[in-house]
Formats: sequence, C-alpha cells, structure tokens
Amino acid sequence: MSEYLSRILRISVFSVTAVILFPLGVAQAEALPDFVSLVKEQGPAVVNISVEISDHSKNTEAPALPMPDFDEDDPTGELFRKFFEQMPRQNLPETGSLGSGFVISRDGFILTNAHVISKADRVLVTFTDRREFEATIVGSDNRSDVALLKIEANDLPVVRLGDSESVQVGEWILAIGSPFGFENSAASGIVSGLGRSLPNETYVPFIQTDAPINPGNSGGPLFNMNGEVIGVNSQIYTRTGGSMGLSFAIPINVAMRVVDQLKSKGRVSRGWLGVGIQDVTQDLAESFGMKRPRGALVTEVLEGSPASHGGIAPGDVITLFDSIEIDRMSDLPPVVGSTPVGSEVDIEVIRKGHSLTLKITIGELDDGVVMAPSEDASSPEDGLILGMNLTPLTNELKDESNLNNGLLVGEVGEGAGLRAGIKQGDILIQAGGVVLRDLHSLSEIIDQTPEGKSLAVLIRRGGSSLFIAIKP
Repeated sequence: MSEYLSRILRISVFSVTAVILFPLGVAQAEALPDFVSLVKEQGPAVVNISVEISDHSKNTEAPALPMPDFDEDDPTGELFRKFFEQMPRQNLPETGSLGSGFVISRDGFILTNAHVISKADRVLVTFTDRREFEATIVGSDNRSDVALLKIEANDLPVVRLGDSESVQVGEWILAIGSPFGFENSAASGIVSGLGRSLPNETYVPFIQTDAPINPGNSGGPLFNMNGEVIGVNSQIYTRTGGSMGLSFAIPINVAMRVVDQLKSKGRVSRGWLGVGIQDVTQDLAESFGMKRPRGALVTEVLEGSPASHGGIAPGDVITLFDSIEIDRMSDLPPVVGSTPVGSEVDIEVIRKGHSLTLKITIGELDDGVVMAPSEDASSPEDGLILGMNLTPLTNELKDESNLNNGLLVGEVGEGAGLRAGIKQGDILIQAGGVVLRDLHSLSEIIDQTPEGKSLAVLIRRGGSSLFIAIKP
C-alpha cells in the first residue's frame, strides 16, 4: 500500500472516530442536571428560620433530643444527631439562625423540622428578598420530626411537591437551605439508599443521600431534577459536626400525611400493633423452616394490644401486612404507623414453618406503652448447659423483668451459648417456641434438635427481647 493511501486511510479512521465520539460527548453534556434553573425557580420558596428563646435555661449544654444507648464498639453510636446538637455546647443568643423551611401554600403554610422550632418562644421566617414574618406554630410531631408553621401573607412563592414513592437510588438530588446561616445555599448529590431506619426514628423510612448537608440545612427541601420536593432534610451521620456524605431526609409523602393531620386536628395519630420485633438472620430462618431470611420476627407481644387480641405470638415472622411485603424489620413500623386507627388488616405470619393469616384491628399508638410479655411458673434447679451457667428466676427477678418464667444466664464459658452471643445477665425465655419453665425443659428441646440445625432462643436483655440462633 502506498504512503498516500495509508495517510488517506488513517485520516478516514480518525474522522469516523471523531464523528462517533462527538455525539457521545454532546449527549453526556446534555445529560448533566440543570441545577441553575432549579435554584432560580425553587429558591425563592425556601426560607431561613430563626427562633427567639427568652428563657436560656431551655437551651442548655444538654442535647435537645436524647441519644439512644449504644455499645462502645457499635459504630452506629458515632452518631446520628439532630443537626443542632452538633453546635458548640453553650447557651445560644436570644435570637439565632436555626434552620430552614419551605413554603407549601401561597397563603403561608411552611414545612420544617420539629427539632428546629422546639422550645421556641418566637419563630421568625426570612425570605430571600429579606422580608421577615413572625410565624405561628400550627403543630409539630417529634416522631416524624415534622412541624407546620403559618405566616400571615398571600401570593407567596411555593415549591412543587413530588412523589417520594417514585424516588430511585442513584438519581440526582439538590438540597437548598441555610447551612451555618448561609441562606439559600445549594448542595447536590445522589440518592444513596431508601427506606433507612434510624435509632428512635422507626416510623420514618428515610431517604439517604450523599449531599453535603450541614447544620442549618435542617428542615429544608430535597429536590429531584424535575424541581419537585421529594424529602425534608432532617439528620446527618457525623463524627465532626459537619457533613460526612451521610444525610437523611423524611420522604415528602410521609411529611405531607403528618401535615394533613396537623392542619385538621393539631396532632398526629398513628396505627399501633403492640409487638417487639427484630430481623431474621440466616440461622434463625433455618430454625423456623424458612428458605431465606425475610420478614419481621416478633420477640414480644404487649398484653391487651391489637396483636395480642389478634393471635400474634412471639416467634411469629410477619411477612405481609395488609398485602404489603415485609422483607426486613424496618419495613413494618412505617406501614403500621400510617394505617388508619380502627382498620382491620390481614397479617400473614410464618409460625413453625407454616404460613398463617390473621385479622387484626389496628389500635392507636400511645407514647406511654411499655412492652411486657406474659408466661408461667418455674422450678428450683440450676446447672450448666451449652457452656452457660443457668438458674431459674427468683421471685425478685420475676418482678423486675415482668416475667413468670425464664432462666438467668450466669457465667458463660466455651460452648454454643458463647458462640451465639449469649451474655451474662441475659434471661432465656423460650427455645424452639417452647416456654422455658426449668432446666429440664431446655435440655429436652436441645436433645430433640437435629445435629447441625439452629435452635431459635428468645432472650431478654436490658429490658428488650430478641431471638438468637444457637447451634447445640
């Protein structure tokens, strides 16, 4: 081939490659989100919220909301914080910029977080055009961290509300708010996860994002790329007090259901089942005769609760609630909470390897309820089983634990109990679905368990009940 033809061939290949790559580059550029237009259109409806506190004792060095107890080696305790628990530990000035909010109606209804306006004597709302309004608190709900404010104004700019049910992991999002008081600041990212359950927030299936959210964004809107609000920024995971790329927003559908109740009656009522639950592990699934881990495992049933009246028992695995699939423990509380009080629902459970459908009438959640299972008598013997030193409950321990049966775990040596995670001070309540009245009953169950098969043991630890799988 001549040098001339070779040059022509190289030029042709280069030209074809350029033609192919150029449209790809254009397409990729066109696919980038238009944050500029979104901020211009929706930014005016996002407000800064500050509060006035006349009594400084309301805002001491203690956190505004209590943190749950965690083991020292539990990374979750590193911490999920309300944004402003991270601020310097000192009394705030009389008036301080605390967070964000957004207008949801032209006549002045504003949505924000409950913790933003908690303990406030006076709430001030500031728009991007520097107009200020004093706001009235219509109502707030600590369980969902949603609050509704009202200002006396008309023809206000409003956000467009989206559908949080349609949100997908990986899609672009934009947060607008007032981090550290810098009003109308925008921060972008993607949706990292859906249906997240956080400590003390079991009734909200949070949207997780990697947007750099900071103190002051709290209560502000989370937008999709259609310019619609899909969430309310609420919490962050942090070791430093600033963003670490783990932010959590209340789904807008959940928030608006709360808003509707706050508007109509000033409070929020939630459905209540009356059970303690945990996730199903692979070993527990095997012990219950399940093909794979799924559902919410019932660890305790409150006496007199809807679950008790409907026949739910410890050891049942809830897999369907009113035709909604329950794959994990965290799936259950939000759907129960959003069910109207008095509704009759079908709940499908797996009990001893068999599927069973129960009809339950949903009650109303009361913040004062205390979980307490109920059992029968015991016998005065003690011994060593599976490496655990076990003793029947004394009358004093029965009163303290509100149990009528069980075996107290003393020293835990080498053996199946230690490998399964049983700790000194635990109380064994059931094994294989059978109430443990004495050591003999546990020994019988262990003898009947096939070699290599897991045995589901219900224990009481620190006031809570949970199942642990033991391989005898």
